[in-house]
Amino acid sequence: MKSWKWFLIIPSAIPCYFIIALILTFITVNNEPVPDRTGSIYLSTNGSHLYLVIKISGLSEEVLRGLEYDKDDDYLSFGWGDEYFYLNTPTWDDLTFKNAFTALFFITPTLIHVFGYDHRADDWISIKISSDELDVLNNYLADSFRLDSSGNKIIIENSLYPSDDRFYKANGSYTLFNTCNTWVNTAFKQSGLKACLWTPFEFGPRRIYEKD
Repeated sequence: MKSWKWFLIIPSAIPCYFIIALILTFITVNNEPVPDRTGSIYLSTNGSHLYLVIKISGLSEEVLRGLEYDKDDDYLSFGWGDEYFYLNTPTWDDLTFKNAFTALFFITPTLIHVFGYDHRADDWISIKISSDELDVLNNYLADSFRLDSSGNKIIIENSLYPSDDRFYKANGSYTLFNTCNTWVNTAFKQSGLKACLWTPFEFGPRRIYEKD
């Protein structure tokens, strides 16, 4: 293909991506009611990036094995995202064109961001979950961590963040089609919880549970 044709294809592909993403975001799956949803997990957001928050007592031994957290923590939040972006953009003031462009347009390695809380925050969105769904969610979380040759989680040290922000090597690659918010949405889909058919957006899963 002649190089000049890419200048026509790429600009037209961007609006197509967003149109398709919006359509799929507003299609909700797993709408069937489940009577034994007596437990709770939580959805947290920083405005662009979703986090799963789960009480430590609800996490499996496999998920907790090798995780570092404070003895006073009662909840752990889990986020998944681009390694370079995570490690070089601790706040929005640190956002650069290079950080954003690398995350969006290259297939890049990923990290899991784990942060502990000693109490429930008022702005978390509560999600009812059954014990079977929580088991599937725990398996999803455990499978998201990349392990070393000895089967241990791989923690990454980074001085740009406070000491209680912990990052671990993750499985999967970050792309336009597999974003931090896609990871959370997929966790819901696989667990049997209500979710978007597919979404790269923060507001997709949040919209579903804010109206419940």
